[in-house]
Amino acid sequence: MKRLSLFAISSLLCFNSYAQTISIKNKSALKREGELVRIDWNELLKRNPKIDTSNLQVVNQATFAQVPFQLEKVGSNEVKFLLLQVSVQPKSTLKVILQDEKSTPLNAKTYGRYVPERKDDFAWENDKIAFRMYGKALEGSNENAYGIDVWVKRTSELVINKRYKVDNYHKDHGDGLDYYSVGQTLGAGDMAPYLADSVWYLGNYKSYKILDNGPLRTTFQLNYDEASANNQRIEVQKLVSIDAGSQMNRIENSYKFKEAGLLPVAVGLATRNEKDKQILQDDKGVIGYWEPVHGEDGITGVGAVLISPIKVVKKHNQLLAVTEVKANEPVVYYNGAAWNKAGEITDSQQWFDYLKNFKQKLQQPLVVKVN
Repeated sequence: MKRLSLFAISSLLCFNSYAQTISIKNKSALKREGELVRIDWNELLKRNPKIDTSNLQVVNQATFAQVPFQLEKVGSNEVKFLLLQVSVQPKSTLKVILQDEKSTPLNAKTYGRYVPERKDDFAWENDKIAFRMYGKALEGSNENAYGIDVWVKRTSELVINKRYKVDNYHKDHGDGLDYYSVGQTLGAGDMAPYLADSVWYLGNYKSYKILDNGPLRTTFQLNYDEASANNQRIEVQKLVSIDAGSQMNRIENSYKFKEAGLLPVAVGLATRNEKDKQILQDDKGVIGYWEPVHGEDGITGVGAVLISPIKVVKKHNQLLAVTEVKANEPVVYYNGAAWNKAGEITDSQQWFDYLKNFKQKLQQPLVVKVN
């Protein structure tokens, strides 16, 4: 990694054509490790109109090391946000400097794509974990499943393209596998209407749009046909983001329906008919499941974090977090998974602590100030 001398930093601040500092404050008692922060690009341009996206470098003011960044476009042709991947100690502030220097190329840590060769799957991943959702080509077949699938991995490398090329990705070839069973459930944290004490599945996605594809954040949109749920016509659009270094996705769902009032919805975790269930349920917005060991395949933990209070329901071999949404008003929540054989989160306590700490971080976000 390229480093700058103290003299070079001093010279930079004095003579660089658009050098400026950004302060990132951690008010929480938790260490924020490899977390992404987002800065409005127009705010940066207002202060420094000469910023050149082809000649941009971000460095840590204290260590002079380069800070990984991404120019986020959110489906546009123009840059909308600057994403920085930072680590900030508890109760402390990190300062970074923007400068007109070439940055070291960054290897992609997130990725997603449509998979027409596997019946319209949409698969996505980061350097920790991978997921997929099912498309229309699978709907109605005996292979069909409803919710979010997990592909466990024990490598920081991106594996989706590689796995779709092997004969059997249900076997661990050294970097993980797909052994998680979704079936007729919400799987690893999908959301669906919850009416008359039942989950109403709205079918598989019909179309997609990729808004950003790495290196630090991948964001895509899934669109669904209007479907019937307890005699209501409901349509949903799902916006999914995954960040480098995180076990979690951010999911933003928008529901369209004509009935007055609020629509009950549930985020679900498949518990199947398994014994020795280890469950986390917090009515303030956190649910988690640490499954029993699946032989040589190991153990997968799944979980979800919601912003609003929830009602927890155990039904149809699922752990459900029930809340309510308004028509055409996005609801945001987070879902994710971890695999014990990846060697980072190896038991239920560590996984449940991760989920609770994730909730705390949402409540105490890093504070960014452009100086």
